[in-house]
Amino acid sequence: MLENRTKVLLILSQDVLDQARVVAGKATITFKLPVSLQIVLRALIEEGLKRDDHPALLANVEGQAKAVRRTRSMARQGGRAEGEPVDRQSGSWLRPNGRRPSRRQK
Repeated sequence: MLENRTKVLLILSQDVLDQARVVAGKATITFKLPVSLQIVLRALIEEGLKRDDHPALLANVEGQAKAVRRTRSMARQGGRAEGEPVDRQSGSWLRPNGRRPSRRQK
């Protein structure tokens, strides 16, 4: 099951995280086995991917893609998204590792 693994950073709202914790708790009680939040999230992702043409899933993907576009657009227009690091001296955006993005030379 986990022979080919990779790490992923997943940022979720507190409400979604709380709902997943409830599912983990119910599963723990039902199966009388410890069910972690990670197990629940992995199962939800796998099941969601099986329904790649489901209207509700596609609507959710569209909504999230539009939210990302709005956030990036605001950032380009000078409004900084909450929690984004900025180099105070130059005003340029920093990567999560603290480095400036490299400029491609033509």
